[in-house]
Amino acid sequence: MSEKKKVYVETTVVSDATALPARDVVQLGRQVVTREWWATASQRFELYSSLVVAKEIRKGDPEAAQRRVDALVGIPELDVSQKEQELARKLIDGGAVPKEYPDDALHIAIATIQGMDYLVSWNFKHITNGHTIPLVERICREAGYECPCICTPQMLQEGGRE
Repeated sequence: MSEKKKVYVETTVVSDATALPARDVVQLGRQVVTREWWATASQRFELYSSLVVAKEIRKGDPEAAQRRVDALVGIPELDVSQKEQELARKLIDGGAVPKEYPDDALHIAIATIQGMDYLVSWNFKHITNGHTIPLVERICREAGYECPCICTPQMLQEGGRE
């Protein structure tokens, strides 16, 4: 049996997996897809989170925050070292992530430096963005790292190549 691929789970995925049903049909669709993926993800992948995700999921409504915290029980949290901080700074300085969103740059840097195979996210503005992914990949490569595949839970649904 082959080794499980490593997946960094970004905050938006945890939020959609645990949120009350959205009124917006697009958001509701993402929630359904995310819940379906989440239901079997730990059986098919090695899931990882980070201290950045742990900080972000605690924001907002206390009940919703607790659901997010509970969802990550048993999923290892990756630390943020100087290397991750430096790569995040390069991603911001290189224009891949706006300077106003340093945590988004940190998500990418953590997943990259910690050797994840995938970074799974619904953050289309700053992470899972077809316009910026090539720039992110180039900056990571120039820094000496291989960027993980950045994708949505839908792209990692069962039946696809893993």
